[in-house]
Amino acid sequence: MAQRKIVVAGHGAAGLCAALSALESARESGIEAQVTVLDRAPETACGGNSRWSPSNIRMLSPDAMEPGFVDQIVAQSGGRAERAYFERLAAEAPATARWLQAMGVEFHTPPYYLAKGPARIQPVGAIGVLFETLWRAAKAAGVEFLYERELCRLNVDAGRVTGVEIGPAAAVLHTHAVVLACGGFEGNADMLRRHFGPGAESLRPISPGTAYNDGAGIRAALEAGARSSGDWNGMHIEPVDARSQASAPVVLVYPYGIVVDGNGRRFFDEGAGLMHETWEKFARDIHFSLPGRTAYAIFDAALLDIAGYERAIRSELPPLRADSLPELAARLDIPAASLVETVAAYNAACSGDSALFDETKKDGLASAAGLSPPKSNWARPLERAPFLAWPLAGAIAYTFGGIATDTDARVLGGDGPIGGLYAAGEITGHFHGAAPNAVAMLRALVFGRIAGRNAVLGV
Repeated sequence: MAQRKIVVAGHGAAGLCAALSALESARESGIEAQVTVLDRAPETACGGNSRWSPSNIRMLSPDAMEPGFVDQIVAQSGGRAERAYFERLAAEAPATARWLQAMGVEFHTPPYYLAKGPARIQPVGAIGVLFETLWRAAKAAGVEFLYERELCRLNVDAGRVTGVEIGPAAAVLHTHAVVLACGGFEGNADMLRRHFGPGAESLRPISPGTAYNDGAGIRAALEAGARSSGDWNGMHIEPVDARSQASAPVVLVYPYGIVVDGNGRRFFDEGAGLMHETWEKFARDIHFSLPGRTAYAIFDAALLDIAGYERAIRSELPPLRADSLPELAARLDIPAASLVETVAAYNAACSGDSALFDETKKDGLASAAGLSPPKSNWARPLERAPFLAWPLAGAIAYTFGGIATDTDARVLGGDGPIGGLYAAGEITGHFHGAAPNAVAMLRALVFGRIAGRNAVLGV
């Protein structure tokens, strides 16, 4: 029997799952297969976002999805999400978790920052442990890895992919099937500017791997006749410590204080929702609406009284501290008079009973009428030293626009699936509006596994 050759573009969770699943399915079916994984990055930096991800997975437990999962996703998307895709995701998730457990991955249920968020599980261990486990397993299984290879184009003959042209030497890898798992376009300045507008090209990547996601797989698929899908004006973006150069130094306590611009003025309802309900809008406002693309989260000593507040801060740098607001303003290089005036107006509007404060839910502790913008929850005065501050910037994690796939991870063209072409993970366009919490890694794992299996079996 001739050897079946599979090329996987992308070295993150989706790509590694595809590679492993392809070899596993080939062995179970008596098929001889060669699987080659390409990555644009050098080996020391491979893995895209996955290598740096805490790998939050939207499941009630490794054996079960949370009740109403699909309905929640469709509702959050405003009805635009494809129900069948998320039904397949939910149906396959427990088996995928068991598959990972068989590789040695252990799961636990971590505390959710501070607020009560959706159900989720997480691998036990340091950030990147899931990626490392998959990578070791792929090496042991005999997957071939080619690093610093650019995906240039897909060769298509009679509606079927027959090869992959890769750089830098324009070599062609002949293949029976290709799995595209090489992320979105958050590392491509031209595509960012085209889809998000002026200034998007300067968006900070949230992790070292994010910048390698240059949209090459999307462009190659579209040129080969794939349909586009997803929300091309959508991205997952988070507020991070502007001082830090670490991966994902998020500061997610902002709902419990106030946020000001470089002039010391509030511009955002910090209490409009739980952190995961507001962080994308907040981070986009910072980058696209504020001079200097920087905001400042301001707190008093009451933040330190919140049990476990550190869980919502991943910056390695401590906050700026001061014994007075003018001193804090000086440390932030913003006008002291404006900050003092802003805090005074805010404090005067905090007329509710501070004993009602509850960081775990929308507590209804709202500012009095007349404050603009209002603060809809968690409105407590800032009056007790020390005063604390973090400068914040918006950092892009992944984009939503991508290529259309069906529930078998087949890439769809104008007349149905393109023969021999599959895709999984961020490159596929199934998110709309706001990112569903803790679903990005889940879909990479589940549909990566589906894509690899179907690529080797020719489904």
